[in-house]
Amino acid sequence: MKTRTLLLVCCIICTSAIQAQEFDKSPSVAVFTGLINYQGDLNPNSFTVSHSNFAAGISIKKPLNRWFTARVGISYGKIEAADAWNRDYLKSRNLSFATTIKEAYAGLEITVLDISTKKFTPYLYGGIAVFHFNPWARDNSGAKTYLQPLSTEGQGLSQYPEQKTYKLTQICLPFGAGIKYQVSDALSIGVELSQRKSFTDYIDDVSSYYVDRDVLLAAKGAKAVEMAYRGGQSPVGSPLYPSHGEQRGTPSEMDWYYLFGFTTEIKLDALGSLFGNGRSVASQRCPRF
Repeated sequence: MKTRTLLLVCCIICTSAIQAQEFDKSPSVAVFTGLINYQGDLNPNSFTVSHSNFAAGISIKKPLNRWFTARVGISYGKIEAADAWNRDYLKSRNLSFATTIKEAYAGLEITVLDISTKKFTPYLYGGIAVFHFNPWARDNSGAKTYLQPLSTEGQGLSQYPEQKTYKLTQICLPFGAGIKYQVSDALSIGVELSQRKSFTDYIDDVSSYYVDRDVLLAAKGAKAVEMAYRGGQSPVGSPLYPSHGEQRGTPSEMDWYYLFGFTTEIKLDALGSLFGNGRSVASQRCPRF
């Protein structure tokens, strides 16, 4: 009898240890759905729901210990802005843009509380990301026109050696915070807000100053002139093209973009059990005696 009792106690301790180990170290997959927004020369506000668009992402998380989790993932969304929504003194400029954002990132998540006992926890995360963008706008006829090849601020022209052509793939620093609730050992749900500090001021194709209209026309054609200044199409704008050197943007302030939404996180061993490709923690049972 004592032997059976001792074996039973050992089996319970063993199972508990296995379950704790799985909870601490089992990787998980998290799906994000929510909104993406941008801040820059065409939108000075940090986050505006009214001009946000749908965004989605997926990440893989691997706990390193109770408090720290490594995470890698990808995100996708569309950002856009227009001077028509901007501050009153900028409406006459009448510029606009849109672009999809494709991002891959790696980072570290810091958990504030022990979710295994509290069932919920706030968390912080930060990392590094690579993202791709390609700003475009509708021309006067409504055709979609990509802006980077037009050198709207003289980028890449020999007359303006200080104006370098911007790259469409850049590095940014993602960081943010969230809160998640543990529905079960395998499933958590949460809310997350994060932002990306970029090192470019050209996500919106607006940064510095207007260049000479005739130089731009000779180098890039009438379409470049049309897209560099749209004031003539605005009821509050001037039909006169701005003089060379007149301010077009604020080069000292880099562009940002933001993500806000909901997360659903599930342990990979639970997915394996669901599709018959692995064993869940619950399937690891003690031998009969």
